[in-house]
Amino acid sequence: MSDKKWFSLEEANEMLPFVDQELKKMQALKRAFEEKYTELRRKKNELAETPGTEKDPFFLQEAELEFMQIEARGLIQHFQQTGVELKDIETGLVDFPSLIGGQEVLLCWKQGEDRIRYYHGKEDGYAGRRPIMD
Repeated sequence: MSDKKWFSLEEANEMLPFVDQELKKMQALKRAFEEKYTELRRKKNELAETPGTEKDPFFLQEAELEFMQIEARGLIQHFQQTGVELKDIETGLVDFPSLIGGQEVLLCWKQGEDRIRYYHGKEDGYAGRRPIMD
């Protein structure tokens, strides 16, 4: 894939405020979705125990959940267009494709870290993080 974006350490660090903001949007949407989904399941279970109800009273809630899923997909797609790799929304884990000494690596950042301090090989993952030598 020749149109792959490579980030220098400086470029990746400059993107962190944007990345953090986008992650927070995704995390808030994920939490809201989970709360609404749990509430919907509870209401459906209660209704199942009530005989004689036929009409689907949950159409609006289900439509809202569907809309939230579409919104989340849009956020994720927009995020991925930057070239940054989203690894885990919950923990705020992202990778920036980069080259170190001619080798393809991933600069690794986790939400809460003040800057990018680690990288790992493409196959190594988070567990294989190594410190970047300044």
